[in-house]
Amino acid sequence: MTHAEPIEIYPQVFQIPAKRPSCHVYLISGRNKNVLIDSGIDLNFPNLERALDSIELSREDIDIVINTHEHFDHIGCNKYFYDTAIIFAGKLAAAKITERDEYVTMYCSYSADYKLTKPHIWLEDGAIIDLENFKLEILNTPGHTSGCICIYDIYNKLLFSGDTVFARGTLSAIAPSGSAGDYMNSMEMLNTKRIERIFPGHGSISRTPSKDIRQALENAKVKLKEVKLGDTWSESTPLDNPLS
Repeated sequence: MTHAEPIEIYPQVFQIPAKRPSCHVYLISGRNKNVLIDSGIDLNFPNLERALDSIELSREDIDIVINTHEHFDHIGCNKYFYDTAIIFAGKLAAAKITERDEYVTMYCSYSADYKLTKPHIWLEDGAIIDLENFKLEILNTPGHTSGCICIYDIYNKLLFSGDTVFARGTLSAIAPSGSAGDYMNSMEMLNTKRIERIFPGHGSISRTPSKDIRQALENAKVKLKEVKLGDTWSESTPLDNPLS
């Protein structure tokens, strides 16, 4: 995979971009802890390691890895941090990863192995991770999968959305274990939050989050209606564009 340089997208927040089949990885440099949000696919680890090196960090400097959900493209590099960091995931995602539920995680599609991917800590909705300069709230946002979470920085109003919602209000497909009804409820909840930026797992950053969340809510209504009518849903825009 092509090496992408990390981009400081907010003070002390870096995006390490990746195109599919991997995901963007985000580094939050807390006052006392360094946090990665998602880790990408196994094969992307050399690029991730080079990106960290360019920020003058090593894998041993990462204290926490938070997986936004259970899909293979977000958890594959957990193993490289397993002995030096604490791996977090929402409890429903953690259960599927731990039990090696390949139907849901899609891990078998890329002939990867599960060695040391399972989370150490299973997160509940509303859990707080206090980094002093960032205060991260865990939001359960099922829809794409049942285990999806978003990470909301209470201090700076930043949303790390994984595959829950993207720029322009685009929503992911409903994967195995996902639900259109859950998606609708998740979008209604996010619509109540004050959000200044959305940092998604794929594609562009949202710099118009209020507009995009409102559009996401409308898209969720359409998604639910289509499911009720028996139609299939596909993503409305490609999500593997570079950061814009």
